[in-house]
Amino acid sequence: MMGSKIFITTILASVLLFACNEKSKKENRDTVKSESITTESNTIKTQSLTDKEGNTLEMSFDNSEGTATIDLNGETAQLSSQRPASGIWYKDNQYELRGKENDIWLKKDGEVIFEHEDEKVDIEAKNDDGDVLNMTFNNTEGTVKAYLNGGKQIDLAEEKAASGIWYKNDHYELRGKGNQYRLTKNGTVVYSN
Repeated sequence: MMGSKIFITTILASVLLFACNEKSKKENRDTVKSESITTESNTIKTQSLTDKEGNTLEMSFDNSEGTATIDLNGETAQLSSQRPASGIWYKDNQYELRGKENDIWLKKDGEVIFEHEDEKVDIEAKNDDGDVLNMTFNNTEGTVKAYLNGGKQIDLAEEKAASGIWYKNDHYELRGKGNQYRLTKNGTVVYSN
């Protein structure tokens, strides 16, 4: 059993290392890559983050074992899960990994050696009818979380627009240019300013 876990971890690390070497790097831009691998007994989530300096942190999370395996510039370590108030927290006697969503910090011997924060922009738009559209754009992921009049969260993904912005999901579509925004639900305008 232990031998198969080591084998799976070795294969996973090899795949991640190969993927890193094959991936083109964007200069001065943080990037994110996530996927899940399901084995016979559990699911291992992998995530790759690149900081502004071009350093890539590879992470594999095994929730059934309560561990995270990290690889930064050829240095690897297996960290144990701690009890965070929210987000993630893993550590061993040398490394400490903390974060929430894609905002991650890795410390080695108490010093931050890797930091990735998604580029986010918060916008509040109001129209003459008193409606308020709050939007949190995650420019790193190409997503937006929208809230109309404080209602439920609407998650939208970026589409290629000729000009301005365009985000959508199966029911909603958000378009805009400058300070003007239009949100539609199933083709019907629910917000416009």
